[in-house]
Amino acid sequence: MLTALALFLGLSASGTVMAQSGHEVDVELVLAVDTSRSMDYEEARIQREGYVAALKHKEFIDAVKTGLTGRIAISYFEWAGDVVQGSVIDWQVIENEQDAIAFAGRLEARPVEMQRRTSISAAIAQGATMIVSNSYQGMRQVIDVSGDGPNNSGNPVVPARDRAVEAGIIINGLAIMLRPSGTPSGLDQYYGDCVVGGPGSFVLPVHDIEDFGVAVRRKLVMEVSGIQPQPTVRRIASKPVQTDCMVGEKQWQDMFDR
Repeated sequence: MLTALALFLGLSASGTVMAQSGHEVDVELVLAVDTSRSMDYEEARIQREGYVAALKHKEFIDAVKTGLTGRIAISYFEWAGDVVQGSVIDWQVIENEQDAIAFAGRLEARPVEMQRRTSISAAIAQGATMIVSNSYQGMRQVIDVSGDGPNNSGNPVVPARDRAVEAGIIINGLAIMLRPSGTPSGLDQYYGDCVVGGPGSFVLPVHDIEDFGVAVRRKLVMEVSGIQPQPTVRRIASKPVQTDCMVGEKQWQDMFDR
């Protein structure tokens, strides 16, 4: 992770993408999925199934095909207090149903592993590193972060978010709000103020685990097609930050002190 972060910091300073020898795609999309122990195993399993189903769904595949180039580059990893070792599924081009099913199959074959703590900053750094160091030329670069709590481990989230946005990367959020997260203004507000960023970035909340599959599919379709979110989807505009972006770290410190 330190190597990845160093690479990201070095490359993001120029705001360019290393893609001289790559192939053009509509979007370079990183799926960064929270598997911290604040979710129980059943919730994590349903979350995994939601991603697998969304990747195989006709709406997602049609969104890929109708893009300007008709192809995307996609990758995946899981994170908790750090990036989960062995969870990274490296870049694959998707341009038809067979490609999508193959990528979903690689994800489906992985065991569900849970770990402690929550480091959104590590997830953003990993995703940004994977984008700036790949060989693709995407019209857009997107990190898709799903999580159920605020950052409480590793580096603060805002500087990591800002560096990624400065490098031209869009960060969207899927706020999993199945139970109280400890963020007084709500986890979707926290994600809106502290996590997501870039042109057209958005936060999509999930309040019931049964709705997760539909939410993931909706989010992927918007990210692949570049569709602007509807008014019911929380968008980011220029406004004062209303959330304490260090709330997770403060909660963890209070618990440690007790």
